[in-house]
Amino acid sequence: MAESKFIQKLKEIGPGAIITASFIGPGTVTTATRAGAGFGFALLWAVIFAIVATIILQEMVARIGVVTKQGLGENIRELFDNKILKFASVYIIMIAVAIGCAAYISGDLLGTSLGVSYLFNVPENIVAPILGVIILILALSGGYKVVEKLMIFFVIIMGIIFVTTMFIAGPDILELLKGAFVPGIPSGSILLVIALIGTTVVPYNFFIHAQTASEKWGDTSKIADMRFDTILMISVGGLITAAILITAGALIHGTEVTSVVELAAPLEPLMGAWAPIFISVGLFAAGFSSAIASPMGAAATVSSFMHWKGGFENKKYKLIFAIVISIGIITSALGFEPLEVLLIAQALNGVILPLIAIFIMIVINKKGLMGEFKNAGWLNVVGWIITAGVTFLGGYSLFDAVMSFI
Repeated sequence: MAESKFIQKLKEIGPGAIITASFIGPGTVTTATRAGAGFGFALLWAVIFAIVATIILQEMVARIGVVTKQGLGENIRELFDNKILKFASVYIIMIAVAIGCAAYISGDLLGTSLGVSYLFNVPENIVAPILGVIILILALSGGYKVVEKLMIFFVIIMGIIFVTTMFIAGPDILELLKGAFVPGIPSGSILLVIALIGTTVVPYNFFIHAQTASEKWGDTSKIADMRFDTILMISVGGLITAAILITAGALIHGTEVTSVVELAAPLEPLMGAWAPIFISVGLFAAGFSSAIASPMGAAATVSSFMHWKGGFENKKYKLIFAIVISIGIITSALGFEPLEVLLIAQALNGVILPLIAIFIMIVINKKGLMGEFKNAGWLNVVGWIITAGVTFLGGYSLFDAVMSFI
């Protein structure tokens, strides 16, 4: 009986897998590789903090979606009676998230193409736009169910590949445990700490999760299923990120790297010809899933604020998705990642991440809206601590972006 219930819960998995597949993209994979190569296991605690923060915030937004049967954007709009404040909050967040998704989609597609390029020696700016067209066709013809199944598949692939390589790398368990549970910030590591957290706690994932949770679990009797999905799948995402960092820390500690493909060479004595295949497939899975999530995040955010219902079934949702992925197709074909646009996106992210976290905490505590499902006292304490943390993260990102402009 216990086994059948567990299997039933596994069948309910979906939105949490989308969130995990979203944040394990080329940025996370590269950042975790650099963290392990540069500082061994010393920054493993930052991965754990990021995952705990993500689980708590994503559970809140998913709960908001299930209880209110609305997306996060609708609930933020309803916080304000003043039209000016409502207009400002809606359009600042909506435009910032959309610009961020459009700015990063080229990098997602080029990151996806790295694995294919590494194996078959095909230029990235040829592979990337082809992958973009495939994503466009899959998403627009298949809809949410196809995307959900793809994301679950890619999470399973990433889990198998990166966790297997971690065990093969044979890390020092005592050093690993020290890095996981004794926080420290070695000299020169602060930007990587911020990057590890910033690539995991992603603003547009809040809007995706609230929307998909409200659609998948139609009433509050499914709250337990939602929590199981959220905790399990985001924890799997944390394990994948940690596995990449640990593998890099065990094999290439003390070197400077730019990509996870640099793990293939030191793995070859242990895995033979499978090493480059394993790493390339893992990178492809991470990039492809993240490249689906970026346009999906823009579409979910705009739809939520504009009260467009139906998700992938809505033509306006599909239009936003198509516009963002088309930007990625064109810019990746040109090999074009404009630094100025990326810095603007980073600066906007620095502003809106703490803003959205504060709005989440306000909405989740509205007794008239959430009823018995509003936050417990201890969860409020933890939630506000995390909000303070992402506020610092956002402020630092904004500062870093401004200094880069100067």
